[in-house]
Amino acid sequence: MRITVAKGDGIGPEIMNATLSILNAANAGLEYDEIRIGEKEYLSGNTSGISKESWKTIRKNKIFLKAPITTPQGGGYKSLNVSIRKSLGLFSNVRPCLSLAPFIETKHPVMDVVIVRENEEDLYAGIEHQQTDEVVQCLKLISRPGCEKIVRYAFEYAKKFNRKKVTCFSKDNIMKQTDGLFHSVFKEISKEYPEIENEHWIVDIGAAKLADSPEAFDVIVMPNLYGDILSDVAAQITGSVGLAGSSNIGHTCAMFEAIHGSAPDIKGNDIANPSGLIQGAVLMLKHIGKNKVAEKIQNAWLSTIEQGIHTRDIYKEGISKKCVGTKEFTDAVINNLNSEPKTLKKVEFQEKGRIEIPIFKRKKEKKKELIGVDIFVHWSGENPDEIAASLKKIEQNNITLDMITNRGIKVWPNGFEETFCTDHWRCRFKTTNNDVITKQDIINLLSSANENSLDVIKTENLYLFDGKQSFSLGQGQ
Repeated sequence: MRITVAKGDGIGPEIMNATLSILNAANAGLEYDEIRIGEKEYLSGNTSGISKESWKTIRKNKIFLKAPITTPQGGGYKSLNVSIRKSLGLFSNVRPCLSLAPFIETKHPVMDVVIVRENEEDLYAGIEHQQTDEVVQCLKLISRPGCEKIVRYAFEYAKKFNRKKVTCFSKDNIMKQTDGLFHSVFKEISKEYPEIENEHWIVDIGAAKLADSPEAFDVIVMPNLYGDILSDVAAQITGSVGLAGSSNIGHTCAMFEAIHGSAPDIKGNDIANPSGLIQGAVLMLKHIGKNKVAEKIQNAWLSTIEQGIHTRDIYKEGISKKCVGTKEFTDAVINNLNSEPKTLKKVEFQEKGRIEIPIFKRKKEKKKELIGVDIFVHWSGENPDEIAASLKKIEQNNITLDMITNRGIKVWPNGFEETFCTDHWRCRFKTTNNDVITKQDIINLLSSANENSLDVIKTENLYLFDGKQSFSLGQGQ
């Protein structure tokens, strides 16, 4: 089978060479098309960090094993990792986090958690704008297709690998529309899996519980940002981020990688731990159905860890037996390819096939009624009553000024003088009884705003969907 590999930047070439050596020694039966991505590609003038030819190779082979890459600082370079995941529709990021006590030091010796992270949307849409002198925005986009795919994947993963519980983390007590959608979809889909326990935690207390009592969790599904942060936390409390790999799964393509960065400060010194990428390769082998090879490599790796042959990042006096470099650790894994761990549980990967998630089918459109508009205004004054007076002048027929907020908090009517205000004002216009208005009404409102020298920087329409209010109130409203 032919796969695509990228050696990346920093320690990437060292740990990729180590991983490929192990794959070859284990007779994985793979052929490799190597591509160049990352820092050198960026600095050659390619602002995306990847060439068209490399995209073609990845899409042709479908399976991509990637070492860490470096995104140059400054210059507005976009994250290539995010671009790859989103461009190829790799909606599910799966990160197993397993403690290896007593051979790797950890406060949580029985931890065995799988983080399933939504991989395409949320704040990682990367849609940002500076709107005023003092305020920039980042749009948080959560879609029903995105929620359904990742939540269903988490339950199918639990079902396929005999996991007992799926937990959802969100912050829908604050973000009632975006995180509220994620949580509501979780509740809907959980009903299709009555044999699997389900629960929900607000992400802050859930994160605290994960750090304190990870044994209470099994599979955790989260939106993109929370999953990115907490999968690293989960990996670190097992012993080291350097031990964890991850898979990025889509309907047609898949990418496998270590979860750590390129660590350019230690490149070329033969001290990098290749374990994260080795784990990524094991996940890859399972995905493409080479379970026996995956078993052989994973058991060899566990045997090496168990023997106390550790790289510098995980070496501990009294626990480890020998501190080795990248090459010596790789040789030890290869030498153990016919060994099994004696204390740690050996792995046996059953032939279970890939997790298949149905392609999202759009549901019947809801009745959508326009009842108002939020107009965002750049205004450098400080007294909300003053801007309200200007806004009252542009009211149209029964479309009146309902509320003004600043950074989300209601400042008019009846705001507090203690509230600090920036130069960015959300000004809500709507009908008194939620009567339906037209787009032309909004155009007329904006024309009047322009005539009255109001600097409108953005608008957001206010809708009812099937009669349900589908926009947030102001804080304090």
